[in-house]
Amino acid sequence: MRSLAAVVSAFLHLTLFADVNAADRLSITVPTSNGAVVVERWKDAGVSRPAVIILSGSAGFGSPAYDDIGKTFEAAGLDAYLVHLLSPIDLKNIANAGSPNARIGYYATRQLAWIAAVQDVISYLRSAPHRVGKIGVVGISLGAEIAAAASNRTDIGALVLVDGGFPKGYSKPVSSLPPLLLIWGRADRTFPLSTGRKLHEIAEGLGGVAKLDVYEGPHDFFLKLKTSQSKAAYGSAARFLLSELSK
Repeated sequence: MRSLAAVVSAFLHLTLFADVNAADRLSITVPTSNGAVVVERWKDAGVSRPAVIILSGSAGFGSPAYDDIGKTFEAAGLDAYLVHLLSPIDLKNIANAGSPNARIGYYATRQLAWIAAVQDVISYLRSAPHRVGKIGVVGISLGAEIAAAASNRTDIGALVLVDGGFPKGYSKPVSSLPPLLLIWGRADRTFPLSTGRKLHEIAEGLGGVAKLDVYEGPHDFFLKLKTSQSKAAYGSAARFLLSELSK
């Protein structure tokens, strides 16, 4: 891990910045042990602020809702980063998997690489100039599974899981979790609310901060653009992250 951190630090000044896109985001290429990962962020606020990485669901960052999520976090005083863990090949294979079981099988083949990439991105951001404090992680659906599995780090200061928990078949012992906010759609059929309640119970049993917010709506309610439920959930996540990362 230390050697990897040194490599990441050495590449810090070689980061490539692309033009601002239509959503006013900058593209950063982050070197990781599993290849380069594209990370998008909004314009630099010019001051040191807590950083939050966002991991998408299985369709990637195509939904315009991600722009609303990031801008909500930015307005709250957080630096938000969209981490493109899913490569174009991943997105193609997931879209063509043909069945839920086939998708889950594909996730299993990529899980370790995705987890390692998340951890490398966190190390990268922690080594960036003027970056202080721990990093917040927000995962949505598949991104929540990756975030949960990658959360056994002392430099993750807050974890928000949206409609998703540990990957199917995850067997590593969980002895601690960062301060945790679970956001769940009451009508979720992909990950039923009972899954969120069980994870909340486990987190509370470990003695840490654990909250469960339940909203009306299905599995993808969080990505429904500009609904009252999604906007309320973004605000709740932003307040939780800012509170925990500012300690």
